Amino acid sequence: MPRVLVIGSANMDFTVAVPRLPTEGETVTGGTFYVSHGGKGANQAVAARRLQAEVRFVGCVGQDSQGDRIVEQLIAEGISTDGVIRTEDAATGVALIMVDGQGRNQIAVASGANLRFLPELARQHASLLAWAQILLCQLEIPIPTVQWALATAREHGVLTILNPAPAHELSDTLLSLVDCLTPNAHEAEVLTGIVVQGPETGAQAAQRLLARGVRRVIVTLGAQGALFCDGTAALHFPAFPVEAVDTTGAGDAFNGALAVGLAAGGTWEEVLPLANAAAALACTKRGAQTSFPDRARVEDFLRALKR
Repeated sequence: MPRVLVIGSANMDFTVAVPRLPTEGETVTGGTFYVSHGGKGANQAVAARRLQAEVRFVGCVGQDSQGDRIVEQLIAEGISTDGVIRTEDAATGVALIMVDGQGRNQIAVASGANLRFLPELARQHASLLAWAQILLCQLEIPIPTVQWALATAREHGVLTILNPAPAHELSDTLLSLVDCLTPNAHEAEVLTGIVVQGPETGAQAAQRLLARGVRRVIVTLGAQGALFCDGTAALHFPAFPVEAVDTTGAGDAFNGALAVGLAAGGTWEEVLPLANAAAALACTKRGAQTSFPDRARVEDFLRALKR
């Protein structure tokens, strides 16, 4: 079974589905409210587990009922929670999300306990980096913790994936520790200054990131698919058309699937369609973790497309 270690954030998501997103100072009524589990780290761990990887998660939540719910949910998914640290210094992180009728969203996050997840806490679980085949990180925890995790993984010969979300400027030192960087168009722009509007500008941004030390770049382009660049080739993988209900978590589904495919020994040409399929299917249901497909659903979806 592929072994994936996720070091990152865990939140509770409070979502209102509305007919349209409000403008500044406007109130939009007629929405539907629901609560779900989120945080990019926990999301990607669940996405990978649904695709039949053995997954271990390391992160930090509060000593509160929201933290209890997150731990219970991870256990229910079959994810080891030995690496979940409980702190009394901050509440569990929460995200406030609005989703419109076309699946577009606006998200605000109160990071809470995620910001207490400093390297000295992460080091308690350093042994997991020798166990993993893939390390998957994001940027909803302190960047020094991310850099420590990437550096320790490099020491153990573990392939690293960094989803640089939310968008943040990063040092060349950190980027040089990344085997595969997976920015979306906005994140690629923040990291490079290049406005990414499609595969051509995505390739320009990817080349700039490769020059800064990243080994491979996958720019995710939403409905335009994903672009893979490694300095010798630029391969465009079109998105699979679906009727989007909610795009929340689509990027997490993509990254979780990418990690599983690589841990299983897949080539980039094999893994990118798997990741695109998982992301597409995630858009067809509301919520983040509630929308992630299992292995059978992804395989059925890919088979149907070949007919």
